[in-house]
Amino acid sequence: MNLAPRPAQNQLLAALPAADFARLAPQLQLVPLPLGEMLYEPGAQLQHAYFPVSAIVSLHYVMESGASASVAGVGNEGMVGVSLYMGGDTTPSSAVVQTAGHAYRLERRLLKQEFERSGPTQRLLLRYTQALMTQMSQTAVCNRHHSVEQQLCRWLLVTLDRIPSGEFVMTQELVASMLGVRREGITDAAGKLQHAGFIRYRRGQIAVLRRSGLEGRACECYAVVKKELGRLLSDVRHRQAQPAL
Repeated sequence: MNLAPRPAQNQLLAALPAADFARLAPQLQLVPLPLGEMLYEPGAQLQHAYFPVSAIVSLHYVMESGASASVAGVGNEGMVGVSLYMGGDTTPSSAVVQTAGHAYRLERRLLKQEFERSGPTQRLLLRYTQALMTQMSQTAVCNRHHSVEQQLCRWLLVTLDRIPSGEFVMTQELVASMLGVRREGITDAAGKLQHAGFIRYRRGQIAVLRRSGLEGRACECYAVVKKELGRLLSDVRHRQAQPAL
């Protein structure tokens, strides 16, 4: 049975001190994020920050040729819209919903006000920004130096962390677009993982059967990003021990 979304399902909101959360809670709006929805376009003024609880959002770059790739993903560990408090307001990337679900939305003015208090929320958001930069850097290195199969294993593991059920709807075309590789490469890599018994792929639905198998074939990039995220957001452990929001 699916549980109703709660702010504490987002790790950043869960890590906020009680007083900081109390100021923001009345302004948090739960919104559905359908697959493929564009949260912001390149160069456009961002109006809201999004804190996913069950959705996954891809930060995407599209070239003039039409080729594209995801440079980072945001799930229940983070937020979409870091440029709102970093002073840029716009970004050359786009944010597209990769996996449908829900998120809590916060108006940009309120986020900036809380950030400018220079308190715990500011420090938490800056550490998250560093974690996001680590993910982007590691993704760039991974895409350059590791095989399509290793990249696919990394992507599956990251997605699995954000969707504990182990099953998600995703076409090979969409996965190829996310990784910036040819669809044929994804077909071949997914076929090998399925033959090994690590995943089941049928009609656009991927089910992870053996996580340990994916971890064995993934490159070091997955572990590097996960370790850094855990280090920078260690506050979550303290708040999760307290009553749910």
